[in-house]
Amino acid sequence: MAGRIPQYFIDDLLARVNILDVVDGRVDKLKRAGKNYSGLCPFHKEKSPSFSVSPDKQFYYCFGCGAGGNAIGFLMEYDRLDFPAAVEELARLVGLEVPRENSSPQQAQRDKHLKDLYGILDEAARFYEEQLLRHPQRQLAIDYLKGRGLTGQVAKAFGIGFAPPGWENLMQALGTDSRRLEGLEQAGMLIHNEERHSHYDRFRERIMFPIRDMRGRVIAFGGRVLGDEKPKYLNSPETETFHKSRELYGLYEARQANAQLQRLIIVEGYMDVVGLAQYGIRYAVATLGTATTAQHLERLFKLVPEVVFCFDGDAAGRKAASRALETTLPVIRDGQEARFLFLPEGEDPDSLVRREGSDAFSARLDEALPLSEFFFRSLTEQADLESMDGRARFSTEALPLIRDMQPGLLQQMMLERICEITGLSLEQINSVINLHQATAPASPTATTTAPTPPPPPERDAMPGTWSPAPITDAGAPTPRQQRRGSRSNLNLCDKAISCLLHFPQLADRLPAASDLKGLKEPNSDVLIALIDYLQQTPGASLGTLVVDWQDEPQHAAWLMLLNEIAHNSPLHQDPEQELKDNINRLIQVHRPEGELDALLRKNRQSPLTRDEKQRLNELLARRQH
Repeated sequence: MAGRIPQYFIDDLLARVNILDVVDGRVDKLKRAGKNYSGLCPFHKEKSPSFSVSPDKQFYYCFGCGAGGNAIGFLMEYDRLDFPAAVEELARLVGLEVPRENSSPQQAQRDKHLKDLYGILDEAARFYEEQLLRHPQRQLAIDYLKGRGLTGQVAKAFGIGFAPPGWENLMQALGTDSRRLEGLEQAGMLIHNEERHSHYDRFRERIMFPIRDMRGRVIAFGGRVLGDEKPKYLNSPETETFHKSRELYGLYEARQANAQLQRLIIVEGYMDVVGLAQYGIRYAVATLGTATTAQHLERLFKLVPEVVFCFDGDAAGRKAASRALETTLPVIRDGQEARFLFLPEGEDPDSLVRREGSDAFSARLDEALPLSEFFFRSLTEQADLESMDGRARFSTEALPLIRDMQPGLLQQMMLERICEITGLSLEQINSVINLHQATAPASPTATTTAPTPPPPPERDAMPGTWSPAPITDAGAPTPRQQRRGSRSNLNLCDKAISCLLHFPQLADRLPAASDLKGLKEPNSDVLIALIDYLQQTPGASLGTLVVDWQDEPQHAAWLMLLNEIAHNSPLHQDPEQELKDNINRLIQVHRPEGELDALLRKNRQSPLTRDEKQRLNELLARRQH
């Protein structure tokens, strides 16, 4: 892990960045309202603006859903970035290099090595673009791209280039000394001929597509031949910067072209992505020489609520769709949607959008089969549902797939559909699932004693961003939807914490944090730490809290708890009075209880002083009354 980002740099970065520059363009109808700016919140659906940005405080807050923070927190929530990536993005906007501290020599060396690899790949991308513009033999590549309907503008947006014929073009251009040769080889750009002890270019006489990561860095390349040679497409090998099971071509470009993505299409090839973009459909991505993986889908569903798989309509396309379906079922959650689009035989997305146009292609996307419909259609096409044996066979194929789904409404409705098809009751279906689970072979890596760990927190619930939470139970409203409802599940400490999260300036009107020690109430330690932080940090806000508490393990865990409390708390009608009432009750009732327990524990271990005995008697007398 890289070294910690110094606090002085974070402070300097936030001082240099104007939060309006970060928020503007990402928030609809952002207009001045007095000293502040207001607009429609990008984190929940609303018709009346409740999202506010304060240039004076460099802070944003939504009065509808409770999202709030500084420029770093906004990028973390809106762009789904982790904390270091958000800092890197802000630093890039103002032209700063992010320093690191407390790195071991080994880590510092690795960081430099990776930086060198990214630099080499960026140089290679610029080299290939230049060859497409100037190389004497570029015309064949230009004719190919024009024949596919591409304009220079789209080619530039995707950084498309040309690897000319020859074995040493890139190597000669980027350097031939031993250090550079080693770097080019490790970046996947050169191949080492061990017999001749020499190197040569991996990509030759191909259209070149740079593959970028979420931050826009070139991490690899894909190359398409101009003739009939094989392989038709050649990708970079797996390197320290490139892992094809996790990366998707066109994802960076899609996010750059769309302020707020709602849908992504998964297609097969680079030209499908670029061709669709040429016709205004700039939300397509392609896997990189591999089938769609669970890692791909988990990444996409953190960015968009809907994913559309696009396949050829032939047997191979149907087989690929079935694999994608099996990969999607264990990943998809309520609130997310997967669809399956099958193209006419002989067509791919690139050719079809050129023939039909973007409106017709978009209409096809809207009519794509929902996951549940494709699931039941694919399993029932060859099943004899008129016979008992056929229905049993259908159930045997369907139940294990549904059993592995995330618990929720979709799983429940698919089980009910099986009931309709088979004539079995839901109780009978569940008993069959339980039987399957009891008799299923154990995973080779599983243990028999350890319980299944809970799923990791969703990215849109990162500490300190107070983002909308997904549906947590079948038919249950989200925590944000419960904000105006009962808060019977919150204790006094939680209620006080909630007030402070939304109105941190109220901490100055409370007793000193030290006066609350000895509370006997869950989460009292978090409340005391929060009050102490807000009282000791002039002008503190949720944004500074996230920054200051991010790296220390105990504080990082507390941030997750604060996030949960913020989700489950309703709006506060009179926050100052409510906060004072809760704190007074804690001091009057729960602190003496905690103090009494502490004295009783000490009395069992060692003699008490005269003052302690007197205090113990007072507390015992109070309890009796």
